[in-house]
Amino acid sequence: MRIRFAAAVVLLMMISLSAFARGAEGDSLQNKIPESSTPVNWYDRIQLRGYVQVRYNGLIETNPDLGCSQCDKSWGSGGFFLRRIRLVLSGQIHERIYLYIQPDFASGGQNFAQIRDAYFDVGLDAKQEFRLRIGQSKVPFGFENLQSSQNRIPLDRNDGLNSAVLNERDLGVFLYYAPKEIRERFSYLVSSGLKGSGDYGMFGLGLYNGQTANLPEKNGNFHVVSRATYPMKLPSGQFVEASLQGYAGKFVINRNPLTDFDRIEFPEYRFGTTFIIYPQPFGLQAEFNWGKGPEFNPDTNDVELTSLKGGYAMLSYMKDTAKGAIIPFSRYHYYAGGKKFEMDAARHRVNELEVGVEWQINRALELVTMYTVSDRSAQNSLDPLNRERGSLLRIQAQVNF
Repeated sequence: MRIRFAAAVVLLMMISLSAFARGAEGDSLQNKIPESSTPVNWYDRIQLRGYVQVRYNGLIETNPDLGCSQCDKSWGSGGFFLRRIRLVLSGQIHERIYLYIQPDFASGGQNFAQIRDAYFDVGLDAKQEFRLRIGQSKVPFGFENLQSSQNRIPLDRNDGLNSAVLNERDLGVFLYYAPKEIRERFSYLVSSGLKGSGDYGMFGLGLYNGQTANLPEKNGNFHVVSRATYPMKLPSGQFVEASLQGYAGKFVINRNPLTDFDRIEFPEYRFGTTFIIYPQPFGLQAEFNWGKGPEFNPDTNDVELTSLKGGYAMLSYMKDTAKGAIIPFSRYHYYAGGKKFEMDAARHRVNELEVGVEWQINRALELVTMYTVSDRSAQNSLDPLNRERGSLLRIQAQVNF
C-alpha cells in the first residue's frame, strides 16, 4: 500500500509538472513581454492582509469545568482571550505560480507563532483551471473546515467534521479542478459576504501525511482524500451548493504508557455530505459524516476501532441595515466517536445548541454574541468518567485588515 501511494504521488507530480512545463513554454511564445516593458519584481506581487479575534467567554457561565479541547481553550478561564492573530502573505509571483503563507501568532492560546499554511499553487493550464497545490494547507474535507475563521458565523467549528483533521490542515499534494466560471463564483461567495468556503476546486484529489499539520509523520503511510462540490446559481440569483467528500488512511495515536501500549496505529476512513443554501436572506447550512476510527472504550480501558458519526445544521438570516449587516443564527451539532489526535483517541459525545448574532459594523470590524448550551463527554484512561454540562454567553470582536 505504501509503495502504491508513493508511486501515485510521483506519477501525479511528474504528469502535472510536465503539463506545467509545456504550458509555460507555450505562454512564453504567445505572451512574450516587450523588451521596453518595466519588469515586475516578485515581491511587488505580494499582498499582506489578516485579522485578529478577541474573546470573552465568562458571562452567565454555569459550569467553569465545561470545555472544548479542540476549539476555544478559554472556556472557564474567566478572562479576555486572543483567539487568533493571523497574517496572510499571498500573491501570483509567476504567471503559473501562486504563493500563500499564513502564520498564527495566537496558536494554542499561548500567543506563540506557528505556521498554519505554507503552500504554492502550480497552474497546469493558462486559465489556471487545473492547479497542483504543494505544501501545508487545508485538507479538502467538509465545507466548514475549509471556510476561513474570518468568515465563519459560529465562533468555533463543529466537532463532527472538525475531528477529522486537527486544525483542518496537513502537509501534502492536492490536485484541484474548476472551470473559470466556477472559480469566479467561489470568489464571489466570499467577497460578497455570503460566507463562502473559498476556492478548493469543483473537484479535489490529494495525498497527505495524515498526522495533521505541524506534527511529524509517524508511519510513512499517506492518507488519500477526494471532494466534489458544485455551487449552483438559480435563476432567482439564489446560490445553492452540494458536496460529497471522503478520505482514508492509517493514523498513529498517542497512548497513555500506563495502559495497553501494544497498538498505536489504526486504519480510519470517513465520508460525508454537505448542503448549503446561502443567506439571501435566509440561509441553511448542514453537514454530516460517517466512518470508522480509533476510540477509547472506558469499559475495557483500551482503544478500539469503532464507528463514528456527527454533523450539524445551522439556520441564518442576513439583513443589511444602515449600520451594517446583521446575521442572527442558530446551530445544533452532534458527534459520537473518538478524537484520534487526543490522548488514547478520547471518546467524545457532544450535543450542543448555539444561538447568536453577528454584526458586521463595517468591513474592518465585526462583533459576535453567542449563547451556548452544551453537553460534552471526553473520556480517556486518565479520566474515564468525564462528562460536563452547562451554558455560557460568548462575545468576540474581530478586526479585519
